[in-house]
Amino acid sequence: MATATAGAPRAALPGPLRHRAVGKLLLLAAAAAVLVPLAAARWGSGGWPAALTVDLSAPLGRASDWIIDNRDSHPLFLYFLGHVSNAVVVSVRAVYLLLLGAGWAGVTALGALVAWRVAGMRLALGTAAGFLACGVLGMWVPTMQTLALMVVAVAASVAVGALLGLAAGLSGRMDRVLRPVLDTMQVLPAFAYLLPVVLVFGIGVPAAVLATVVYAAPPMARLTALGLRGADPEVLEAVESLGTTARQRLLTARIPLARKELLLGLNQTIMMALSMAVIASVIGAGGLGDRVYQALASVDVGAALAAGIPIVLLAVVLDRVTGAAGERLGTAGGRPVTWLYVLAAAVAVAVAGRLLGRSDWPGSWVADIAGPVNRAVGWITAHLHSGVPYVGGTADWAAGFTTWVLDPVRDGLQGLPWWSVLLAVAALAWLVGTWRTALTATLALAAIGVLGVWKPSLDTLSQVLAAVAVTLVTGLAIGVVAARSDRCERLLRPVLDVLQTMPQFVYLIPVVALFGVGRAPAVAAAVVYALPAVVRITAQGLRQVDPAALESARSLGATGGQQLRQIQLPLARPALLLAVNQGVVLVLAVVIIGGLVGGGALGYDVVYGLAQGDLATGLVAGAAIVCLGLVLDRVTQPTGRRAGKGA
Repeated sequence: MATATAGAPRAALPGPLRHRAVGKLLLLAAAAAVLVPLAAARWGSGGWPAALTVDLSAPLGRASDWIIDNRDSHPLFLYFLGHVSNAVVVSVRAVYLLLLGAGWAGVTALGALVAWRVAGMRLALGTAAGFLACGVLGMWVPTMQTLALMVVAVAASVAVGALLGLAAGLSGRMDRVLRPVLDTMQVLPAFAYLLPVVLVFGIGVPAAVLATVVYAAPPMARLTALGLRGADPEVLEAVESLGTTARQRLLTARIPLARKELLLGLNQTIMMALSMAVIASVIGAGGLGDRVYQALASVDVGAALAAGIPIVLLAVVLDRVTGAAGERLGTAGGRPVTWLYVLAAAVAVAVAGRLLGRSDWPGSWVADIAGPVNRAVGWITAHLHSGVPYVGGTADWAAGFTTWVLDPVRDGLQGLPWWSVLLAVAALAWLVGTWRTALTATLALAAIGVLGVWKPSLDTLSQVLAAVAVTLVTGLAIGVVAARSDRCERLLRPVLDVLQTMPQFVYLIPVVALFGVGRAPAVAAAVVYALPAVVRITAQGLRQVDPAALESARSLGATGGQQLRQIQLPLARPALLLAVNQGVVLVLAVVIIGGLVGGGALGYDVVYGLAQGDLATGLVAGAAIVCLGLVLDRVTQPTGRRAGKGA
């Protein structure tokens, strides 16, 4: 009766007014009619007022100076953080020396044997070829440096993530506490993690490893909690009926039932750790990422590609091996893996290599690709950057995109009254979510103004909006084609697989070769990075539409286009909204990294702060990136109720 009474007023309204979104729009229109004249009269137009800005450079500078002055004397550093830093350095060095001691033959043999045992001969050959290619490119030592850092970072990330996931999986209260924290951590761009750890640990390996752990632990925590909470209740009840303790139920039932989620969490943690370990070269991680960073700084595309290819190969190998291990252990059959034999064979190969004096990669086996690549880039610059008949050139396209798209969007955003931007964000966030969503987004955007980086943030936002528009138009179109054509889906699958395993840093190399440096190349890299996720989510959402609904539409004579517009797209709305959200988050991550190739705005401030030791500038820009990420996430992520029911 209460439900009927509550619904009566809404039922009495005219048809259009019963729509929840229409009601919100009417309320927003009424609020705007009151607030806009008041705001215009009080503040007029223009950027964020200086009176509402807080200068944090002085306190951040003092905090930075205090940390630097007390690193060698304060108990916090002497008895805790110092030990953490030393443990990280010792661990990474031990793994690195172990890899060098095994030699190229031992490491390659171990990787190939592990791949063979978990996935078969085909992946074993691919793994061996991947490691050998790293040596042929002259990147064996940097690859081992990156791999050593990866081993330590992944081990720490898995330990931290598993403990947090265990707590969240066994306690509903802890799950509610951790969920918003993990949500926020997964939305933040990778660059935002660098400055806080640099402030505490300084430039070097400890900061790189700990930044990687913070970035890579959330997926392990999430999937561990998901697996533990999703365990079959009937199995748990049967185990409990045998009189087992809570610890026994955890070890004998919950964890075995969650092994697929745990292995998926390991896979995701490894991929995110590799991505962050490469980016962390900016703060002294060394390895392959440092080679790419130094090459990009000098616009040496050949050297960047020579280091970028091993990164891609390492990512593909790790992704395939861990994914195959998850599928193998997730099935009921299969022989137990005799890891002792695998280790013994790898050790035998390593010892044989040392006895033959072949532990180091032979210099005569190195192929120099930097020279030919740079000559090819020179040819592209001379013939394809500009002056191509009828179509112009890549530099012309970049300049045109900057002039006709990026500049107008940036100038338009920066020319709007600051309060109008706040009102627009609040309205959009409320339309797609709740008043809490709107409040979070508005406060996060206001914090950007208070920090004094309003204009650079709007510059970054203009690049994100332009990249998202291109990504969504292209990704949704490709996703629709892939959903409606099995052949297209099969052709796209390996391409999307490779693109989704490549770290963010690598995407900067080809765009610099084609477009030079500037904001347009940063946008192009962001589009290519975010496109695979949008295509995949769109295609999957359209393919999962109820076949009965499509069959009914076909029986009524609906054409393919009508089925798409009237059936598939409306029913796949939650997946399409998720594609939009993921596209926005991924675009922001690479637009920020685009500061390394002339993207400017917040990305440049972070790079400048890291390079010059100006932690105040870098930390303020990092905080602004965090706030901008929260804003974009909130305005593109509907609440569960709206995503499920529609508008």
